[in-house]
Amino acid sequence: MVRAELVFVPSPGLGHLVSTVEMAKLLVDRDPRVSITLLIMKPPHESHSSIDDRTQSLANSMAGRFQFVHLPDIDPILETNPSKIRDLCIESYKPHVKEAIGRLTESVSGPDSPRLAGLVVDMFCTTMIDVANELRVPSYVFFTSSAAFLGLMLHLQSLRDEHGIDSTEYGDSDAQLDFPNFTNPLPAKVLPTAYLVKEAAPAYIGHARRFRETKGILVNTFVELETHVFKSLADAMIQPVYPVGPILSLARSAGGTGPSDGLEIMKWLDDQPQSSVVFLCFGSRGSFDADAVREFATALEGCGHLFLWSLRQPPPKGKVTPPRDYANFEETLPEGFLGRTIKRGKVIGWAPQVDILAHPAIGGFVSHCGWNSTLESIWFGVPIAGLPLYAEQQFNAFEMVAELDLAVEIKMEYRRNVRMKSETRVTAEEIERGIRRVMEPDSKQRKKVKEMSEKSRKALDEGGSSCSSLHRLIDDIFNNMPC
Repeated sequence: MVRAELVFVPSPGLGHLVSTVEMAKLLVDRDPRVSITLLIMKPPHESHSSIDDRTQSLANSMAGRFQFVHLPDIDPILETNPSKIRDLCIESYKPHVKEAIGRLTESVSGPDSPRLAGLVVDMFCTTMIDVANELRVPSYVFFTSSAAFLGLMLHLQSLRDEHGIDSTEYGDSDAQLDFPNFTNPLPAKVLPTAYLVKEAAPAYIGHARRFRETKGILVNTFVELETHVFKSLADAMIQPVYPVGPILSLARSAGGTGPSDGLEIMKWLDDQPQSSVVFLCFGSRGSFDADAVREFATALEGCGHLFLWSLRQPPPKGKVTPPRDYANFEETLPEGFLGRTIKRGKVIGWAPQVDILAHPAIGGFVSHCGWNSTLESIWFGVPIAGLPLYAEQQFNAFEMVAELDLAVEIKMEYRRNVRMKSETRVTAEEIERGIRRVMEPDSKQRKKVKEMSEKSRKALDEGGSSCSSLHRLIDDIFNNMPC
């Protein structure tokens, strides 16, 4: 039996790592001929312990045909521009990746050993395509965001290379753009932050160019969610695009860390009526300044709904580090807020998001619209009120609100700490209005999300759209495998 070894190269950081592991697990579970090696790069501003603890827990749940390889440390990244730190980090790891693959192929050189079938690189690790080319093996991209964002990256790259159109010119524009993957005009104000910042845009254009060199692109989505996008991509793409999602890490948390405890949170939710609580959470890097926190507090007092609010402390100015839990919420919340809302709300730090979204008491989700969080909300049938912060989240929010009618808007063009001419703000009135809308019990968005939840689960079942796409991918991997 011919066996195939795939090497996955995820982008540094837990957000991309977790979905990459889940993608690799799908492949291993689907075909006994496939083995996976996943190469781990340490993010520049995260500790070894946070990565090691998570990868160890993931490794413990894996089959024998899966292994993690932690790459050696690189020299410190001295760059302070956030848009360049990740790319410099990944580029510095290139020789370590080549060396690790060399050791891997030497160690599995027997007649019954798996053959190196290719590299699967993260959407931001396209420089590793060079390693695949040197080794004369195929490369594939694992795209951890939506098919629509893939279409946007390719579209903006084509506009830049073929027509000389620079997306950074839209940084302060009210223009409505013609985007072939959507049925609605795309407001320039919801373009991903990187495309509006001159220091970052060239790298994203470069990634899209390199996508076109690969044998295929795996996308964390499903056809039923982005039907129109896939129809338009089919006309524009040369190589295959495989919708293999929703790829989610649905393992439940046993407890919490810091001042917030997961068991305490779940016990509080157990005491609340079904679909009565609005959950506010903004991802692993989501935080707000003191002015925005006051607006949220005012909105939560005014709306009258039960709430569970994950409130994190921003990093110090000038530091590129994840938010932390507050030692004392009273130092940032309005005076008396906790006392006035004690009977109908709970403020927490770290949040076990999957556990919370799965709880029947949750009726709405105020979210940054990161793609993982968006897919989780769909999976559990919880409608979103979108308040994007950075990256492609504004674009995700527009797709969910305007294109698919699966979410409501708080403020789609809101941006946190963006290096542009001005920073938009969000008001208590906007937040309260969004909360009231997302908590409406009979809204069309709530009905549509419940329907899409069922479709997301069927997509992964045997015979479902994503399951069938995964089978096609495996067939193509074996067909493209070097002799």
